Formats: sequence, structure tokens, C-alpha cells
Amino acid sequence: MAKLRPHFVLFGDSITQQSFANEGWGAALADLYSRKADVFLRGYSGYNTRWALLLLDKVFPKVSSSAPEVVTVFFGANDAALPDRGSQQQHVPISEYKENLHQIVSHIKGNSETTVVVLITPPPVDEVGRRVYARSGELPERTNEVTKLYAQACKDVAKEAGVPVIDLWSLFQQTQNWQQAYLSDGLHLTPRGNRVVFEELVNVLNCRPYLTADELPMDFPPFSEIDWKNPSSIFQAKE
Repeated sequence: MAKLRPHFVLFGDSITQQSFANEGWGAALADLYSRKADVFLRGYSGYNTRWALLLLDKVFPKVSSSAPEVVTVFFGANDAALPDRGSQQQHVPISEYKENLHQIVSHIKGNSETTVVVLITPPPVDEVGRRVYARSGELPERTNEVTKLYAQACKDVAKEAGVPVIDLWSLFQQTQNWQQAYLSDGLHLTPRGNRVVFEELVNVLNCRPYLTADELPMDFPPFSEIDWKNPSSIFQAKE
């Protein structure tokens, strides 16, 4: 069965999973593309790229007719957890993280070369904000210095794979008091942080006119065009 609308898939960890919450970046995207594209949330709290690989065949099956037009890939915040602190089970070495990202992009592109894959770097970490989640007497499970390396690795993969990237790690830190402005707990996003992701993603899509919200058609005519005396006539004309 043919798709009524293009498919956008948001694939990532908890920052993606939470994106459909009130004032989330995914919810804003779905609202912008209302009746023009279906936005599918595929966010998995706590997941790293190693575990994301296990989902690829299920989230992105090899069926060309269902291949999405746009996929965001937003992993790295958990991969960057330090191997000797409270979230060590989530840690993925940076070399493996890069290879995993390449595999994710290759899998998606292998299903459809025309799919636009957008990588998003992990955001910066406010270690003061994360300290409250550390076990008693322990240091925060993530540091901004290490996360910077994973953000750079994500950008490197984007360049090597020839796909667009949103560098949240750098973008957030251009704002004074970014820790409070963009992060709710030192890691996850505030409404302002979500807005940055949304606006940057829209900028990427707007570089491709065929994917802009203004250019994509609605799936069925607006009600104002329907002849209430003969409503089926407009749908027959559209066939």
C-alpha cells in the first residue's frame, strides 16, 4: 500500500524518546508537518549505539516501499558515559562509537539511498547538574571534556559519510549560562534546548526544498474545498 505521506523517523536515546513531550523538538516537528509527513518516534532511553545496532532490522526493515524520507540519528550521550563511574554499563569506546554510527548510516542508506540521514551530536554536559544523580561520594558519570570527543567523532562520521550533522555540543555552549538555559538535569533538554534542536533540524530540511513544510502537499484537500452537496466529487477529481 502506498504511503499517504512521507515518513520521518527520529532514532535515538532518551533525548529523542522525550522529544514528543510538551514543548519537545519531535512534537514541534510533528506539528509543523501536520497532514504533510508522518513523524515516527523511535527513541530508547538509556541506549547506546551498540544496542541501537540490534534494533536496525526492526526499526528500518529492508522494504523499499516503507523507507523513510528523513531519519535523525541522535546517539552518543550514553556512549560517552565514563567506564569507571556510575553508568559504566552504557559506555562504548569512541572508536566503536564511530564504527557503530557508520553502520547505522549505512544500513539506513542501504534501504534507500535517497533517505536524508541527519546526525546529531550529544549535547554538552553540565557536571554540576549531573552531580545530583551520582551515587554518594562519587563523581558525575559523564564529563563535558569526554563528551566533546564523542561530539567530534559524530561530526567526523557525518563528513566521512556525506550526511548533514547538527553540532549541539558547540551550539549550546555559544549561549551564556547554557547549563541552565538548555539542560534540565545537566544532560536532558529544557524547552529552550528542545527549541534549538527543532530549529536546527528545520534548517537542515529547508536546504532541501522538496522536504520543506511549505512545499509538501497536504494528504487530502482542505475542508473549504469540499462541495458539501457532492463531497465525493473532489476526491474523484484527485485520483
